[in-house]
Amino acid sequence: MNVPSDASGPLPWPRWAYVPGETGGVDADYETLDLAKALVPPAFRGYVPARHPALRYGLALNDRGYFWESQEVLEAVWAAAPQGGRERILLRACIHIANANLRLRMQRLHSAARLFGDAQAELRALNSRKAAAGGDGFVESFPIPALTALLQAKLGRPQLSKADWITLGAIVRSR
Repeated sequence: MNVPSDASGPLPWPRWAYVPGETGGVDADYETLDLAKALVPPAFRGYVPARHPALRYGLALNDRGYFWESQEVLEAVWAAAPQGGRERILLRACIHIANANLRLRMQRLHSAARLFGDAQAELRALNSRKAAAGGDGFVESFPIPALTALLQAKLGRPQLSKADWITLGAIVRSR
């Protein structure tokens, strides 16, 4: 199955979702993930384009339930993002969310809540940073207030459940 072209191009979905300790000794589908990581340049200049295929694929992986894989691809994009840039902060928040979603799947609810809190802290740090002039960067196109409100609502619950995972692409499309 291919990722829809409007999401991230012709990259295939991983053959399975890797869940540490739960996939019967089978490791992650690195072969598929390496296709996306190969699209990431050694360094982005100025900002991470909102339509970059590896970024869009990483977000789509999360939304399809490939949380560990999403984290892997988003970390590759984060590593190439400009040092000290706002994109790195937003990417860290998205990585925390993918990791929290994975913890929810693993029934590690306190760990998931901590990671959602870490994501919320990243978004607060992002809001305190001066915005750059307009452009087509990831930060400029991402609905940060909607994600902040969603995290706040999740963290306001007495206890999280497996059903509390957050989709990142749906937030972008709702904008």
